[in-house]
Amino acid sequence: MNASRHFERWAPVLLAIALVLLWQVGVTAFQVPDFIFPSPLQIAQQFNEFKGPLLAAAWATFWVTMVGFGLAIAVGVMLGFLIGSSRVAYAAVYPLMVGFNAVPKAAIVPILVVWFGIGIGPGILTAFLISFFPIMVNIATGLATLEPELEDVLRVLGARRWDVLVKVGLPRAMPYFYGSLKIAITLAFVGTVLAEMTAGDSGIGNLIQTAGSQQRMPLAFAGLVAISVMAMAMYELFSWIERHTTGWAHRGSQGH
Repeated sequence: MNASRHFERWAPVLLAIALVLLWQVGVTAFQVPDFIFPSPLQIAQQFNEFKGPLLAAAWATFWVTMVGFGLAIAVGVMLGFLIGSSRVAYAAVYPLMVGFNAVPKAAIVPILVVWFGIGIGPGILTAFLISFFPIMVNIATGLATLEPELEDVLRVLGARRWDVLVKVGLPRAMPYFYGSLKIAITLAFVGTVLAEMTAGDSGIGNLIQTAGSQQRMPLAFAGLVAISVMAMAMYELFSWIERHTTGWAHRGSQGH
């Protein structure tokens, strides 16, 4: 069992190493020019050469993403609780939110530029707009799917509607909530980079846009790798928090 668990833990790392080696061998064997598709070694060289600018751009993207993501959590939880706690609100608001989420966020960025100008404003708002929907949906689903039989029993025992929602509904929705955070944080990075490429004056998106216009693909790919690393790190952070706060919802997986 221990060997199996160790293999599961290291499987993603081993797979990533295998893919990078295959990437390097393929690019070298077919002599692909770096301005078309750079090799991992060329990307690593760009990391080393432009370490300062890459770190500065990554930090700018990170904190803008975290601000937008924090707003998404606050608004998503509030709207999710409102929609999930009332069947009328669920029926009325949910379709409107689905329609809003279907609007391409790339089409919204130019409007945000007109409203807020070039800079961090469009980045924060795009990160918020693209990431709050999964949080809202999962909170609303966790509350709206509370078993009617359980709710009836609690009502018989004297629990009010508010007590049922807060003491039973919200804890039951926590696995949904953490699942939405792991999805939303990756979307938030996408939103920030999208805004930076369109209307930013800093960050990884601006760096990628500049490098791409100069056909410096290794540097552009280095920016993509930086975004991937930050997104994966935040994903793992929320996974760790989830395991340590909602272990009761994963008893079956802990026995392996």
